[in-house]
Amino acid sequence: MDAADTANPLDCVVIGAGPAGLSAAVYLARFRRRFVLVHDGSPRAAWIPRTRNLPGYPDGIEGPDLLAGIAAQARRHGAELREARVEALAIEDGGFAVALDAETLHARTVLLATGVKDNEPDLPGVFGAVQRGLIRICPICDAYETIDSRVGVFGAGEKGAREALFLKTYTDRLTLLHVGAPANLKPEHRACLARHGIAVIDTPIDAVELEGDRIVAFSSAGHRHVFDTVYSALGATPQSLLAEKIGARTNLEGCLEVDAHQQTSVPGLYAAGDLVKGLNQIVVAMADAVIASTAIHNRLREAEGLVAPWA
Repeated sequence: MDAADTANPLDCVVIGAGPAGLSAAVYLARFRRRFVLVHDGSPRAAWIPRTRNLPGYPDGIEGPDLLAGIAAQARRHGAELREARVEALAIEDGGFAVALDAETLHARTVLLATGVKDNEPDLPGVFGAVQRGLIRICPICDAYETIDSRVGVFGAGEKGAREALFLKTYTDRLTLLHVGAPANLKPEHRACLARHGIAVIDTPIDAVELEGDRIVAFSSAGHRHVFDTVYSALGATPQSLLAEKIGARTNLEGCLEVDAHQQTSVPGLYAAGDLVKGLNQIVVAMADAVIASTAIHNRLREAEGLVAPWA
């Protein structure tokens, strides 16, 4: 099939190859749908050194291995995974045009699983610390591994305070840090943190370094603060621009709004994973994808007259 043929469009184009996109590929392939999964080769989950809270992996699994396993499962059922950059998404008669860097795909439906981009601290040394798993972003995922250790939290104002309080069930050795302008902490935030024994460093941190399995944060005042782990509570930016440009609604945080079947406000356009408001967890992204791919299959069956007329 010529994927660029508007007279014979794909059933679906899936955009993104994280846990959501790849899980959708498994299901769509097993539904025997004609689709292509397009990705840019840099899924966020590939940065996970090892996740230990994913059911079925008692010893944990590294992010790249998890993704490779789901991709292999999808390919085993005939899925086509293509590395390419999506330049634009457009609505056309009967579906969508997905413009890639070298061609345009035409499909009856689109499933977006483009995720979010983490707002990491803009500091020297951060890249290496993230690679080593010493700077983390998801306490729900891996705070269990920080029990009783020295933990810092990069965060501004209320969001940073909330994350530090969340971590209190794992360790009593907590410090709230910030970069740039002074932390926007209200008196009631400070009082709450003090009541729970959480320290606050008001002097901005301007660099981090690795010392063995520890991370050292240097303040602009010249002080060094040593931690076993640092969490970034600076949030993330949903990668929703493709959908927004064709009229899909987002919430105040930029996440795509979807219905119970993961369909956005644009008919035929679905979204799954961290791009959608909810708990940013691998199992949730997978579940979103299952719901979305099943809804896509049923939508297409209805268009094909393959649903019971008495239903």
